[in-house]
Amino acid sequence: MEDKLVIKGIEFKSRLWVGTGKYKDFEETARAVGASGADVVTVAVRRVNIVDRKSENLLDYIDPKKYKILPNTAGCYTVEDALRYSRLAREAGVSDMIKLEVIGDEKTLFPDVIGLLKATEILAKEGFIVFPYTNDDPVMAKRLEDAGAAAVMPLGAPIGSGLGIRNPYNIKIILEAVKVPVIVDAGVGTASDATIAMELGCDAVLINTAIASAKDPIAMAEAMKYAVAAGRLAYKAGRIPKKLYATASSPIEGML
Repeated sequence: MEDKLVIKGIEFKSRLWVGTGKYKDFEETARAVGASGADVVTVAVRRVNIVDRKSENLLDYIDPKKYKILPNTAGCYTVEDALRYSRLAREAGVSDMIKLEVIGDEKTLFPDVIGLLKATEILAKEGFIVFPYTNDDPVMAKRLEDAGAAAVMPLGAPIGSGLGIRNPYNIKIILEAVKVPVIVDAGVGTASDATIAMELGCDAVLINTAIASAKDPIAMAEAMKYAVAAGRLAYKAGRIPKKLYATASSPIEGML
């Protein structure tokens, strides 16, 4: 049975989305992206020179005809900056999609949710397909959906922390609260974290640091590919209820 992820009419082949920061060079980035099986690659508009094609840039290594390029506003601390970089990426012909970040604190990199909500509403009205990076607050997730977000991207833990899914119960409540897809973004440290996110019922996972900063980024990218697929399959299969006491696996009828 086909299990496609479709958002705003766009079909996504893989439920693993990957970032492009922290790799030692563009060649390693391209190898890791290939090993991950992802078809969505997010790039920071501020970090990668995607608007000046005369200089070497990531798009020389990541073919936009093969991958869906998802520009992001990483490093933006104000609504104005986030809007400016979003519009710059679209004017450069990169994409109508935008992974929207409005950061509120340098130490934790937690989102400024008030600014995020405002920027989401503006960009959605301008026709952007907005993927806002937010905290794991179900109330804010619902407000972002109401503001026009194409999906919501709650953090599993602080960006780059590798702590895994710290509050699976909030993620479950978000899944119940919104109708748009839920994509966990940030906090994944290893393959089992990605599996947990998918087993909860999330529609996809976006991973950067856990792959790029692994001892072997190419191997970790491949591990994440299988972890996301396994988690999705387990979610669809349905886990057994948790019980306090034992239940025999074999029937006792016919015992001598």
